[in-house]
Amino acid sequence: MSNKKNSHSFHIPVMGLAFTIDSPIRVAQYGISSTVSITDDDLIEKMRAFYSEKFSIPYQEITQKIQDYRAKRITTYLNTMDSIVNQKFEKFKKDLAESKTALENYIALLPNKSDLKKGLQEFIDEGISMKDNLVQFIENNISLGEIDVNIMTKVDKDNFENGEQLPIEFNDAHAALRGFANSNLSSSVVLSAGMNPRLYSYFESFPDFYPDTNGLLRKKIILKVSDYRSALIQGNFLAKKGLWVSEYRIESGLNCGGHAFATEGFLMGPILQDFKEKRSELHQSTHDLLIKALTLKQLPLPTAALPIKFTAQGGVGTAEEHAFLLEEYQLDSIGWGSPFLLVPEATSVDAETRKLLAEAKEKDFYLSNISPLGVPFNSIKGVSNDFWKQKRINDHKAGSSCPKKFLALNKSYNKEGICTASKKYQDLELDKLDQQKSEISLKEFEIKQQKITEKACLCVGLANSSYLENNLPIKGQQQGVVICPGPNLAYFDSEYSLKDMVQHIYGNANVMLQENRPNLFVKELKMYVDYLRNEISTFTDEVTANQLKKWNTYRNNINLGIDYYHNLLKTSAFFKTNDDSIHQQLDFYKAEINAISF
Repeated sequence: MSNKKNSHSFHIPVMGLAFTIDSPIRVAQYGISSTVSITDDDLIEKMRAFYSEKFSIPYQEITQKIQDYRAKRITTYLNTMDSIVNQKFEKFKKDLAESKTALENYIALLPNKSDLKKGLQEFIDEGISMKDNLVQFIENNISLGEIDVNIMTKVDKDNFENGEQLPIEFNDAHAALRGFANSNLSSSVVLSAGMNPRLYSYFESFPDFYPDTNGLLRKKIILKVSDYRSALIQGNFLAKKGLWVSEYRIESGLNCGGHAFATEGFLMGPILQDFKEKRSELHQSTHDLLIKALTLKQLPLPTAALPIKFTAQGGVGTAEEHAFLLEEYQLDSIGWGSPFLLVPEATSVDAETRKLLAEAKEKDFYLSNISPLGVPFNSIKGVSNDFWKQKRINDHKAGSSCPKKFLALNKSYNKEGICTASKKYQDLELDKLDQQKSEISLKEFEIKQQKITEKACLCVGLANSSYLENNLPIKGQQQGVVICPGPNLAYFDSEYSLKDMVQHIYGNANVMLQENRPNLFVKELKMYVDYLRNEISTFTDEVTANQLKKWNTYRNNINLGIDYYHNLLKTSAFFKTNDDSIHQQLDFYKAEINAISF
């Protein structure tokens, strides 16, 4: 465990199943932290085989016939990744010590205010020839980026063997957690998609999540949250078990990639302000509960309160926005996700899909209903999955063969669960709908039919990009690629080098040539207004008093958020070159939200 300070003030969040599956191997040596999805053990096993061959590491396949294969695949891949990353890091440090060009290129990646940057620059400016001094400085000050992992807490399917349900520890998310816990990594697991009490309780089984006698955590917990209340509830729940949340990763409800979890109209700015004002309360509450729990368990007590990081992500696109969030809300790091989909050095995306992303405009990004989880999903028009899905519908063969079953969570037809994107499920639902055909209008029939068949196989679609990029064989039914970028990607329009993107983040270059990009808060506000308008226009049930109350609360929270932004702009030193325009846009969307009738 390193006590060295992080080299960077940004991180690369998890993206899909495949897009950051090997990002640490690509960028960790530069001190850039990234997060790997550990949902798809089949993809993970294929990537271990790929990298074992590439780095001449002995490889023995872990087949599905092996007991606890899912957890073992994850553990072994993470260990392989850790070994490769450390190997690359040692070579990188050696290159820095021996090559002035390598040193200059690395300095160009670092934040302007970085002490590390200043220290390394002095070696070049002063022409210090004493190699030992530089070697020692590098060894003492340069650190690896974190190899973090992500678990979607709700993707925790029960598993069966010969028709008998296996114990809960063999559920998908439980096995993934065990895979990480048994690995050599000293890093963090990012928990997303809400609270899963059974999974959270399972953390108690692994000593690495408890502080040692020096108050250090070998493995840490990061919670991805959308508001302060959620953070407090989940943080306290874990603290009562003696488990510490080391980071709260605050994410925009709508202005992000992947699944979209809209809040009750709470906007990003007021949410971040809430965390800023109440972080001491959160820290004290969780600390007190942690000490009580560790005392009861007779485990070592930390001599000082354990540290907490607060980070944010969702729609950040300029160096000014990056610096503003860090300074205004006293954050430790900012997540830059979707823009890195256009950086081949950082993410795993096939050439065809990357070209689609680079050429996409605002109108091409939308919230879809393709996810079998029943949650709005950030999508982009023109992905290859759309073509193959529609072809099956046209051929009267709607639905996926469902080879992986990670989202087989619907138990309306059997106890083992079925995925709503599967052909099996859609055939059953379409048969039921056909029986109602004479009782409903043609329009209603077509709407219901479309709701059934629009679901996409995310398990395969979100993984195929890595197979294609690395020329790995894709077996089974043709699904194409699904990708889930945030709408912020509309303002980035080509492939970029890692150096160019990092310099863009720190204000030393500008890769975003479009001048019409809205401020990140304005963009999110527009999405929340559109979300309410769409929800009301597609609402088909009877409008109850409770539903009206919900919509009014949503609108009131939007209005409070707009007022907050007006006041913020008056006091902030940022956004002065276009604050008049931002004020006008805020007023425009205030009129829009208040004009919506229920």
